[in-house]
Amino acid sequence: MSSKILIIGACGQIGTELTAKLREMHGTENVIASDINTRNLDLVNSGPFEIIDAKNYNAIKDCCKTYSIDTVYLMAALLSATGEKYPMEAWDLNMNSLFHVLNLAKESTIKKVYWPSSIAVFGPTTPRENTPQHTICEPTTVYGITKQVGERWCEYYHKKYGVDVRSLRYPGIISHKAMPGGGTTDYAVEIYHEAIKNESYECFLSEDTSLPMMFMEDAIKATIDLMEAPSEHLSIRSSYNLSAISFTPKEIYDSIKKNILNFKITYRPDFRQAIADSWPSSIDDSVARNDWNWQHRFDLDAMTSEMLKELKKKYNS
Repeated sequence: MSSKILIIGACGQIGTELTAKLREMHGTENVIASDINTRNLDLVNSGPFEIIDAKNYNAIKDCCKTYSIDTVYLMAALLSATGEKYPMEAWDLNMNSLFHVLNLAKESTIKKVYWPSSIAVFGPTTPRENTPQHTICEPTTVYGITKQVGERWCEYYHKKYGVDVRSLRYPGIISHKAMPGGGTTDYAVEIYHEAIKNESYECFLSEDTSLPMMFMEDAIKATIDLMEAPSEHLSIRSSYNLSAISFTPKEIYDSIKKNILNFKITYRPDFRQAIADSWPSSIDDSVARNDWNWQHRFDLDAMTSEMLKELKKKYNS
């Protein structure tokens, strides 16, 4: 019997592509997409869709009952840069939506929950190079605080109530299909769009700011690999470190310039620089690689090639 999957926050950057992949795997009718609005018409019209506010417990509960949901992916969140502008809204959405899903999983037929964490759980006291799985987590952003607290609650619900909850600490995610949603690593998406449209880009981080990044295809693969791994193989129920590549704005500029010779970049760091400076420059994800055989596919130049190829199609169509 196929799983019946609910994706909350399906119109977001990751949710959009995760929905498409899960529908490809499990069948369109078995994957219910939901979001607070219908701004992504392609996704809304591609299969079952429900308007759900992730802060509304009864709306989530009713949807799970209506569709006999057994797996929930909770992708709704206010991200780092947006969270600094609206701290109480970020806390409300990021924390209460998690409690709603964890409590439903504790009390209902939901068998498995996915909730994403982030490198934002780390802070300036965390080792910046090859940040280990178990380390100091003293985040300095609202987003990071919500993710750190969420990790603790995920582990608690697993140990106390047996909830099969799984999580990844995503690095910056780069995609050609969906626009970024208010994160500090968004420059690494914007830069490709501007390279094609204007052959120039003003970066809001300094040229030597190294951050962990990942191509969307690898992020979706990691998410599904983790969810398909046997429960007994998983040693982490807070959130797994996840890594693929790390690079600076200067390095991504050099990679793009190999393909677009006239491309120019300038740097004007803003408030997001302080956020980036509090995060690791590289991540040790050996626990994920050992527990469920995680392997990434895309390096920087392979990602650049794919991004430019797909965005040229988009802007030339």
